[in-house]
Amino acid sequence: MTKILMVCLGNICRSPLAEGILRSKLPLDNFLVDSAGTANYHVGDRPDSRSIAVAKKFGLDISNLRGRQFNMNDFDTFDYIFVMDESNYNNVISLARSDKDIAKVKFILNEVYPNQNYSIPDPYYGGNSGFENVYKMLDEACSLIADRLT
Repeated sequence: MTKILMVCLGNICRSPLAEGILRSKLPLDNFLVDSAGTANYHVGDRPDSRSIAVAKKFGLDISNLRGRQFNMNDFDTFDYIFVMDESNYNNVISLARSDKDIAKVKFILNEVYPNQNYSIPDPYYGGNSGFENVYKMLDEACSLIADRLT
C-alpha cells in the first residue's frame, strides 16, 4: 500500500482539501491518504467551514476529517509527503533524521511546475474565492499525482 501525507500549517484548510481531492482520485484499496499540520493550533478540529463548503461544491465530503500535527514518525509511515509552501517544507524537514526522510518531502505544486517550489496560498484570512482557487490548484496537482501513481 502506498501512503501519502498532505501537510499545511494548521491542517484545517489546504491539507484536508488535498487529502479529500487525492482520495477521490485513487483506489483506496491500494492507497492511504492522510493530512497533518506543522502547528498544533487545530489538533482534533474539523476542517475550516469554507474548506468543507468548497469541497462539497465539487462533490467531496471532508467534514469527517480532524486536524493533527505532523510528527517525526510520519517519515516512517508515509512514502510521499506533500507540503503546501516553503514554511511547511522547512518545518517538516527540520524533523528529518536522514536524507531518506528529506527525499520524501515535496512541494505539491512541483507536480504542476517541476522544481519551481511554488506555494499553495493559505486561504484562511481571505474570502471564499481564495478557497475555490486553492481547490482548483490542488485538484490539478492531485490529478497529476494520481496519474503518476496509478
